Amino acid sequence: NTGVGDVFNMQKRKKTVSFSSMPTEKKISSASDCINSMVEGSELKKVRSNSRIYHRYFLLDADMQSLRWEPSKKDSEKAKIDIKSIKEVRTGKNTDIFRSNGISDQISEDCAFSVIYGENYESLDLVANSADVANIWVTGLRYLISYGKHTLDMLESSQDNMRTSWVSQMFSEIDVDNLGHITLCNAVQCIRDLNPGLKTSKIELKFKELHKSKDKAGTEVTKEEFVEVFHELCTRPEIYFLLVQFSSNKEFLDTKDLMMFLEAEQGVAHINEEISLEIINKYEPSKEGQEKGWLSIDGFTKYLMSPDCYIFDPEHKKVCQDMKQPLSHYFINSSHNTYLIEDQFRGPSDITGYIRALKMGCRSVELDVWDGPDNEPVIYTGHTMTSQIVFRSVIDIINKYAFFASEYPLILCLENHCSIKQQKVMVQHMKKILGDKLYTTSPNMEESYLPSPDVLKGRILIKAKKLSSSCSGVEGDVTDEDEGAEMSQRMGKENVEQPNNVPVKRFQLCKELSELVSICKSVQFKEFQVSFQAQKYWEVCSFNEVLASKYANENPGDFVNYNKRFLARVFPSPMRIDSSNMNPQDFWKCGCQIVAMNFQTPGLMMDLNIGWFRQNGNCGYVLRPAIMREEVSFFSANTKDSVPGVSPQLLHIKIISGQNFPKPKGSGAKGDVVDPYVYVEIHGIPADCAEQRTKTVHQNGDAPIFDESFEFQINLPELAMVRFVVLDDDYIGDEFIGQYTIPFECLQTGYRHVPLQSLTGEVLAHASLFVHVAITNRRGGGKPHKRGLSVRKGKKSREYASLRTLWIKTVDEVFKNAQPPIRDATDLRENMQNAVVSFKELCGLSSVANLMQCMLAVSPRFLGSDNTPLVVLNLSEQYPTMELQGIVPEVLKKIVTTYDMVSCSLCFNGAWVRERSKREGQGQVRVHTGERAVLGAAGATRMPLNCPILREPSSPLEGNGGSWEAKHWTLMLCSFAVKSGKIGKEVKTGKFEELLHAVTEAT
Repeated sequence: NTGVGDVFNMQKRKKTVSFSSMPTEKKISSASDCINSMVEGSELKKVRSNSRIYHRYFLLDADMQSLRWEPSKKDSEKAKIDIKSIKEVRTGKNTDIFRSNGISDQISEDCAFSVIYGENYESLDLVANSADVANIWVTGLRYLISYGKHTLDMLESSQDNMRTSWVSQMFSEIDVDNLGHITLCNAVQCIRDLNPGLKTSKIELKFKELHKSKDKAGTEVTKEEFVEVFHELCTRPEIYFLLVQFSSNKEFLDTKDLMMFLEAEQGVAHINEEISLEIINKYEPSKEGQEKGWLSIDGFTKYLMSPDCYIFDPEHKKVCQDMKQPLSHYFINSSHNTYLIEDQFRGPSDITGYIRALKMGCRSVELDVWDGPDNEPVIYTGHTMTSQIVFRSVIDIINKYAFFASEYPLILCLENHCSIKQQKVMVQHMKKILGDKLYTTSPNMEESYLPSPDVLKGRILIKAKKLSSSCSGVEGDVTDEDEGAEMSQRMGKENVEQPNNVPVKRFQLCKELSELVSICKSVQFKEFQVSFQAQKYWEVCSFNEVLASKYANENPGDFVNYNKRFLARVFPSPMRIDSSNMNPQDFWKCGCQIVAMNFQTPGLMMDLNIGWFRQNGNCGYVLRPAIMREEVSFFSANTKDSVPGVSPQLLHIKIISGQNFPKPKGSGAKGDVVDPYVYVEIHGIPADCAEQRTKTVHQNGDAPIFDESFEFQINLPELAMVRFVVLDDDYIGDEFIGQYTIPFECLQTGYRHVPLQSLTGEVLAHASLFVHVAITNRRGGGKPHKRGLSVRKGKKSREYASLRTLWIKTVDEVFKNAQPPIRDATDLRENMQNAVVSFKELCGLSSVANLMQCMLAVSPRFLGSDNTPLVVLNLSEQYPTMELQGIVPEVLKKIVTTYDMVSCSLCFNGAWVRERSKREGQGQVRVHTGERAVLGAAGATRMPLNCPILREPSSPLEGNGGSWEAKHWTLMLCSFAVKSGKIGKEVKTGKFEELLHAVTEAT
């Protein structure tokens, strides 16, 4: 690092504006580096409210007392700001000038910052050429504000800080003979041990460059050289800037700093000093830091790169969903032609296909069984040139690995093409090998739904044809579903596929095999109305991909409703002879449970499948969204707008940097050069599908800095997935580097690392993306510690729930009375959101910020220049109130006034809800824990629901992320509806959300 004295030795020189960025290879690893860079100066854009932007050269005076800019029409003494007059340095476009500027949308949020100065809190609004340069100025100015005239002393003391002492100690441990130098080989190995992602060649090159700059002969490395190279290679500037943001410009985080970071940024609930100390002791490499409870930049980096800070929520690494719902309420991880390990027509069959699928959590495998030699059935794709494997060996493997990755039921999809004789051999093998694992219990005729995965733990279900109950003989004939024959017919055809032109064949089925089929009887699909009236809940239909796509596009609502009760299996088109995969999302959005994938073919579609089933402990079962399960809800798979009854979420993702990107496999034209860029893709219902890409960072695969932010609206979060893809920008064709796919519900907010995976799903060693994730909610609600309130809406643009006329007079009259409470509740919610957004703006933060971050940002302004409080917080009331102390600046008055509006909204909303609930609900609904709601004086029929108890929470926004009042006005709405006796009869479950959807049909 440049010495502190160098700051004062720099010659003042007149500089002209170059209008071009001046990238530097030297990394920022300390406050001293930031100050030095500011003294040298940077080109920044100065933004004015009238949409004008001026290019100026900004620099810090060598005495560190003033910030100046050139050229300027002002006198040189006026074109400056005294450091001591600066009140705050604000990141992003978070001042009135930025918000009102006509070209604000063209300015990067990550490159913008503002200097708030003077007694009137004026703002100097600036835009840097890169986020790195902006971070240098923000960090340096905050350091100067914190330490004032003591800045020099602080900079000098930081030269011999805890980190340098630790690195020096590492050197001394290698230099056992106290020679004052070590070999280049030992130096390289030591740094590589401390940072395994670094390439040996890069470390060697850095030492050689250092020696060359000093005209030094030989390869020995001194302590000073070792420390310098370590700082240069092992400091990630983006993490350093984050550390000083929370450490009050110290070079480390103490336990309280770390607590604040974990709670305000990472969304960790119930944090305390003990937890902070545990993290420090686990990740801080220096003994001094562990003893003092300090987390250095190296410990902080190690923590952020650990699995504790991965983007995937660890709660989802174990089974975390309700597993007691009917089997038809789950998506099931499914394999197509599991025995194949290459293509569908000529590829080899192998038992390793079953081992791979079952180890990956697959819960539905396929067995295409044909007569084999020596009276032993074999498995292969009929009518093709694929090789054969013995049926018995496959059953052996299934028995061994069936519950290797999951204890929940495994479905064997049997395509039976065997003679009666070999069918009996199949039965003998399955009974002998699988034994009690086979589930053969006859379905309960009095039930309406399949058993749950929980009930079926450890059991193997056979999906196959079954003889009718009227068949009294030892065998009978059934229809044949032969995928192989269909594919064989299509091999020579060039015309468009017609899914219904395959003739229906029949074959003989023995009763013994039929009796092994219980609740997964294969039947042929005819049409939805026939199924709704005649299909039994234990009957399963298989759909060719083409036919399923047709229904998804032409009958999306019927398809969703069909899948609420019946299992549907979708298999790939016979034209996919190369074993390519269909997009599973196309059928998941219709509720199809068993979407059979070619596990042997990597790529986007398998990435989606693998990523999707991670969310429930990789057990092979994922509970479908509530709107796809409830009897009375309506959902169209092709909706291109928001989903009724589901609150849209706003996903904010900032791609900050990448680490250790490998060279793409098979690329040789560019040597070791990598030019990476990142795609962020959203997969889900059509309304949610979107993608954004970063710029390309040229010739830097080791530590590229992207610093780009994106925003996506997610209309059905429970069905959405986020995919990060890193590509190498090449004029011949962009090449794949790595990817990571994650369900939206599994995202952890805050600063997270994304571990990249290869094309075939293996983890790429040390390769990752560093990102920031925030989730806010346009309509209120969501997870309290993760999701906040966001976009301000004017009253004119408010959307009120409208009531659909059913032309049933009694019902229409009842719901007509519910309209005013709905409008009132909407106004309360919107007023609350507007007050919060105004408060965030006055605090100088964006809509992504939460209220804790607002209080952190604004609290320094509550102290006067003599450290006397200008504003105090009164914690004795139900909600903390702000009280002014004497005469304060106008901007503080605005902050206090807006905060009061937020508090008043909370109090008023709670009071309004309690009063309205009491008034509207009196004599109509009484709700008790664990009891059914009973209608009172209104005289309506009883409502078969187990509703949650109505109680006054400690906060009107308690539970379900601020939707307490919504629950109450919805219960009122339900009480109106039940008076007519038209609802109630069809509601089968007792969750509040399902009660809400019970009235969705009429609203």
